[in-house]
Amino acid sequence: MFGRRSSDGTQQRRLPQGASGEQRAPLPQPSTPPVPAQSSPTPAPEARPKAPPTAPPSPQSAPESTRPDPREAQRRHSEEYYDVKTTVFNALIDTIDLTQLAKLDSAAAREEICDIVSEIIQVKNVVMSIAEQEELLEDICNDVLGYGPLEPLLARDDIADIMVNGASTTYIEVGGKVQKTSVRFSDNTQLMNICQRIVSQVGRRVDESSPICDARLPDGSRVNVIAPPLAIDGPALTIRKFKKDRLRLEQLVKFGSITPQGKTILEIIGRVRCNVLISGGTGSGKTTLLNCLTGSIDHDERVITCEDSAELQLQQPHVVRLETRPPNLEGEGEITMRDLVKNCLRMRPERIIVGEVRGPEAFDLLQAMNTGHDGSMGTLHANSPREAISRLESMIMMGGFALPVKTIREMIVGSIDIIIQASRLRDGSRKITHVTEVVGMEEEVVTLQNLVVYDITGEDQNGKLIGRHRSTGISRPRFWDRALYYKEEKRLAEALAASEVLDMHGNPIGEGDG
Repeated sequence: MFGRRSSDGTQQRRLPQGASGEQRAPLPQPSTPPVPAQSSPTPAPEARPKAPPTAPPSPQSAPESTRPDPREAQRRHSEEYYDVKTTVFNALIDTIDLTQLAKLDSAAAREEICDIVSEIIQVKNVVMSIAEQEELLEDICNDVLGYGPLEPLLARDDIADIMVNGASTTYIEVGGKVQKTSVRFSDNTQLMNICQRIVSQVGRRVDESSPICDARLPDGSRVNVIAPPLAIDGPALTIRKFKKDRLRLEQLVKFGSITPQGKTILEIIGRVRCNVLISGGTGSGKTTLLNCLTGSIDHDERVITCEDSAELQLQQPHVVRLETRPPNLEGEGEITMRDLVKNCLRMRPERIIVGEVRGPEAFDLLQAMNTGHDGSMGTLHANSPREAISRLESMIMMGGFALPVKTIREMIVGSIDIIIQASRLRDGSRKITHVTEVVGMEEEVVTLQNLVVYDITGEDQNGKLIGRHRSTGISRPRFWDRALYYKEEKRLAEALAASEVLDMHGNPIGEGDG
C-alpha cells in the first residue's frame, strides 16, 4: 500500500513485535495473520472499526468536540490507554514512509494512516472497544498530521484561549472563565515536538538555546511557547484563538460590549480618519476591537500593518502585512517593530496600523500620525486612557530620545485623537468602558475628555455585572470638523444625543455624575 516502507507486500514483517507488545495483555501472536472481521475479541455488532458503536453502555463513549464528557475524561486519564497509544504510534512510525506520506493530501494521508493503524491493532491483538479504536485512530492521525491532542480544542469556536502547562495539564477559557480540561500529552517530548511544529511553520524555532518564541497558527491565532530550562515543569504553550468568522461591530453590539449608538460613534471615528489608540489589559479584546474598527476603512485606501506575529484580519483589498523577525542563531538578522514602522513611511501608506505598541516604535508611530498619515491605529497595554498617555511617554523615553517631557506630551496631543479603553470585567465579560478624546494641554498636563463611558450599576443573582453605556453630554467633540468634512456630523450628533442618560431633573448626566 502506498506510503509504507515495505516493498514486498507483507506489511506485518515491518511491524515491531518485541518489547512494545508486552505493554498490553493478552500477549500478541506475531504469526497471526490480519483478519479484519475477526481481529478483536471485543464483542461488537459490526466488524468495521468505523461503524457507530451499538454495544451495551460502557465507560468508553465517543467524545463530542463541542462539550466536555465525564466518560471521555475517565478514559483519557487511563494510563493503559496511553501505553497502547504509544505502542501503536511507535509501530506506525516504523512502518510508514513519512517521505511518501508527505506527498499525499490531507484526506488521503489520513485514510492511509487509519488503514495501517487498524492492521497494527489486529496484528498485536490489542483488546479495544469500537469507540476506543475510533478515538485511537483520531488521536494518532492528529499526532502525525496535525497538532496532536490540541486538535479537538482548536476545532471548537467557543474557546478563546488554550493554556498548556506541561504535558499533563491543559486549561481553556470559555465565556470569559478559565476551566481545566482532560486533554493531556503522552510526555513533554510530544508536547515539545508539537510546539516546534507550530513555530517552524512561520520560520521560527524553539529549543534550549532559544526557549522563548512568539508565532501564529495558519488562521492567525497567536501562539507563545516557553520551553525548558526556563519552564520548569515542561514546555508552556499558550494559544490565543480567533473565531473562524471575522467579528464586526454589529457582533460587539450583540455581545453587549457596546450599544448601537456607541457602534455608530466608533464607525464615524474610523471613517473620518481619526488617529486611534486602543488601550486595555491582557485578554480584554484589544486586537478584536482593532479588527472591528478597521471595518470602517474605505476600500480604496492603502493600509499597511506591522505586527510581531501577523494576526490582524483586515477586510480591505489593498492591505500590506508586515511582520517582525527574531535574530538567527548567530544573533543577526533581527527586524524590529521600529524598523517596520520606519519602512512603512517609504511605502506610500494612507493608514499605518501597529498591532501592539510596546517599545521605541511609539515615537515613529506618533511621527507618522503627525505627518499626513491620518487614520492610523495601534494598541497598547494600559488600564485607563490616562495611563495610556503615561505608557506612551515611557516607551518613547525607552528609545533613548533626550526630549523634554513637555515636548513628548505635545507630540502625543498633536498625534492621538481618540483613546478607546477595552476592559475585561470580573464576570468574564468584555466591555468598551471609555471612548476618550485627547483635547490638548493645560501647562504640562494632557487634557482628556470622555465621550462615552460605561457605568456598573449592580450585579444579578448569577454573578453577572449590570451596567450601561452613556455619553457624557459632549455634543460637539473635538473631531467635529472632521465629521463635517466627511458629512457625518448629523449621524454623530444623533448618536451622542441618543446615548445621553438623564438625571431626575431631566438633565444629561455629566462625566463625573455617573
